[in-house]
This record gives sequence, structure tokens and C-alpha cells, in this order.
Amino acid sequence: MTRRAILLLLLLAPFALAQKSAPVIVSFGDSLTAGYGAAPGHSYPDYLQQLLDSRGYHYSVLNMGISGNTTKDGVNRVRNVIAAHPSIVVVEFGGNDGLRGLPITATRANLDTIISTLQRAGIKVALTGITLPPDYGQDYIQAINETYVLVAKKFNVPLLPFILAHVYNVPGAMQEDGIHGTAKGNELIAENVFGLLKPLLKK
Repeated sequence: MTRRAILLLLLLAPFALAQKSAPVIVSFGDSLTAGYGAAPGHSYPDYLQQLLDSRGYHYSVLNMGISGNTTKDGVNRVRNVIAAHPSIVVVEFGGNDGLRGLPITATRANLDTIISTLQRAGIKVALTGITLPPDYGQDYIQAINETYVLVAKKFNVPLLPFILAHVYNVPGAMQEDGIHGTAKGNELIAENVFGLLKPLLKK
């Protein structure tokens, strides 16, 4: 190989790597995304990566969940998500708003801001919801549940109304706190999220 050919390959190498890099899916949320209480490598985004790989989808899943975050924290962090240049973002917030009894109007406004900011950046968004224990009162619980439906409809994004669907009733899938999934539960959550994302994915 001539010196000129070697030089050309070196110049083109960064471009070739960029072409081969997988598009990014950001899992953006609170402790349910972060994998609170589960061993490292056993959060739902970890299992989502495994599912995508096994089904022939070439994406890189980035876990941007932080335990304890509210929707307001999500608003404050959304620019960091955009900086990762994702093609898809899975938004999972609201549980901590509900557990703290924060005003529904604020939660809805914050979710509006998160999703609209992502969409203006040209990013596809999928939304996951959560509900609350019965002792929070039927009216408040209903308002939380309706929040996700209203926001999803407003921004025309796919919705998984309850991220823990098909998890609660599975033995060994929930931690003792009744809020967070075990490794087994997070694997089930990943299956739920994969189903939500499938229409947005490309092979």
C-alpha cells in the first residue's frame, strides 16, 4: 500500500467510525430508570439494550435516570439529554411528584416542557406513566393517571400508561418497598418499553 493510500485511510477513518456508530436511545427518568436497588447492570435500560441486540436492532441505550428526580428535575436536565444526540428518548417521570403530593398542574407543565423541548430538537419521544398507591386518594390518583394520557395526546407520542404493567403480580419482580423492580422486574419493564418503542425502531 502506498503512503498516499495509507494517509487517505487515516483521514477517512473518523468518518467511517461515525457512519458505523449506533443511534442512541436515552432512557430519561427517575429511580425506575436508574435501577434503584438493583445490582449494576440490571436496570431496565440494561435489559432493553440486551433485547435490542438480540432482536437485531442496532441502537446504543444510555441510562440517564437519577433516583429521586421529579418532573422539575427532568426539565433542568433535558439539555443534557439533547447533548447526547439521541434519536429516541423514553421519558419516565412523575412518580416522585405524586409521592410528594406536588400539584398536578406543575407536573403536566413540566412534562409538556420536557417533551416539547425534545421534539423541537428533532428527537422522537416515547412516554411512560406511573400510578400511586390507593392511600393517595382516588381523585389525585385519577389526575396523575390522566396526566400521561393528556400529554401523550397533546404531543402525539406513544404511551405506556403504566411502566410496571405485568410486573406487580409476578413473584419476585418487585422489591420490598413495593415501588421498584428487582432485576427480574426490570427485565419485564424492558419488555414493556421495547413494545412501546418498536414502531419507532429501524433495523
